[in-house]
Amino acid sequence: MPKATFYNLSDEKKDRIFDAAMQEFSARSFGEASLNQIIKNAGIPKGSFYQYFDNKEDIYLYMIEVISKEKSEILSQVKGMDPDADVFEVIMYSTREALEQGSEKPGYVELGMRMELDNSEITMKIRESSTDKFVKMVERDKKRGLIKPDVDSELVINMISTFSLNEYYRNRSDKEKYLKNLGDAIKVIKEGIALSKD
Repeated sequence: MPKATFYNLSDEKKDRIFDAAMQEFSARSFGEASLNQIIKNAGIPKGSFYQYFDNKEDIYLYMIEVISKEKSEILSQVKGMDPDADVFEVIMYSTREALEQGSEKPGYVELGMRMELDNSEITMKIRESSTDKFVKMVERDKKRGLIKPDVDSELVINMISTFSLNEYYRNRSDKEKYLKNLGDAIKVIKEGIALSKD
């Protein structure tokens, strides 16, 4: 996370550094991203960067924290979400809101999608934390009698995440089509496709 010296900078300079990091991390995976390019895009000396952050991981985690806070604020202000919504409704709702946020800040969605494809240790930890949140919702819905108790919760979330990622790259220019196809896939997972033999 940033050092105290970073927080003493003007908002304009902090934003410039954040934007430079966003530009790089939304175009390349964490492992491929260049710290030198971030420093160059931010227009700061290399020595100054190390007065603000320890390394590339440090600025990446800061960026993720800023985005997560913004997303939480947006979701907390929106009244349309039913507090009793099941995990499938929450996923669709969160996806819509993330796309809306991405309309204003396009790099956010690209960063998130690149994170899904990256196998560096830092992104795997962040992904695991995000997945765990939804796995817990599936477990909650099992207890509420909304999902069969023998369903593998992590598998369900991984199936949805994998489909969402593939569908995003196929239809990212058509958000409505992406959301429709994701909703249809979630419906198949939720309802199943086999005919009952009863």
